[in-house]
Amino acid sequence: MLLHPLEEPSANLMARARLGLEEALDAVPEDHWWVRAGRRIRLDAMRLGSVPVMASALLVAGLAAGGYGGYRLGAHKLREQQARMILRSLPIQSVKSVPAAAQVTDASETEDARGIDPARAQIANVSQILHNPNSDEVEVRFNRLVPESVEGSIDDPDIRRLLLLGVESPQNPMVRDDSVDLLARQCEMGHCKEGAIRRALMEALRYDHDPGVRMNALAGLEPYVAGDTQVRNAVLETLLHDADPVVRIQAMQLLAPVEADSSVRQVLQTVSMEDENPRIRDVSEQLLEQEPQIQ
Repeated sequence: MLLHPLEEPSANLMARARLGLEEALDAVPEDHWWVRAGRRIRLDAMRLGSVPVMASALLVAGLAAGGYGGYRLGAHKLREQQARMILRSLPIQSVKSVPAAAQVTDASETEDARGIDPARAQIANVSQILHNPNSDEVEVRFNRLVPESVEGSIDDPDIRRLLLLGVESPQNPMVRDDSVDLLARQCEMGHCKEGAIRRALMEALRYDHDPGVRMNALAGLEPYVAGDTQVRNAVLETLLHDADPVVRIQAMQLLAPVEADSSVRQVLQTVSMEDENPRIRDVSEQLLEQEPQIQ
């Protein structure tokens, strides 16, 4: 408690002080526009200094550089791996072909241009497949040091090796589509009894992103569903897991001749009761009703 309490200033004194302050402020000269602009810039710079903008920019730049570097390294390794795979799986000694871009002057180069020597050929990938619908002749264009092509019958083992490489082409969806289509047609006619073509079609059925390619693979595998357990299992996997309902229904139709098989009926029963697609449930129920259930 204060011994000498303070006295409040009088209202008259407060009014005179306020008037004096207002007159003093009015007498202060106004700043020029460049002074105000400089003051604003300094204030903005002070605000930015408290935000880690540069740190964020460096982080984004580092992530972008790392992602691009990884992409380039992966693409380079993919090209090397594909070239090695082609050289190992393409034992072509003599091919009835004329390279599309063969303009050579050296005699040894001319001799090499008449065929594909796996020891020296630097084949990168299959670039295009041309098929005459009125014949069995197929032209397969592939990339070496320069784009080249080879022509021959689709029954030629060398042509088929190139078509199998086309099925695995990671960079050209059209080549994959054409390769699978041609191989599937041969299988439908019973001309591909060897296991390599069936395996290529099963790989396309399981992993290709194009529903049209998977449909072609199913068509090529149809003649072997009854006699080849691996083909049947691949079709069952497609029925259970494929993302396209049209492909799944087509797979189900292929299983109709063997729906009496216990494993096939088990899958059909599971689909008929648990599948989210009502159309697929209906088709599976129709197939189950065609034959009496086998225990």
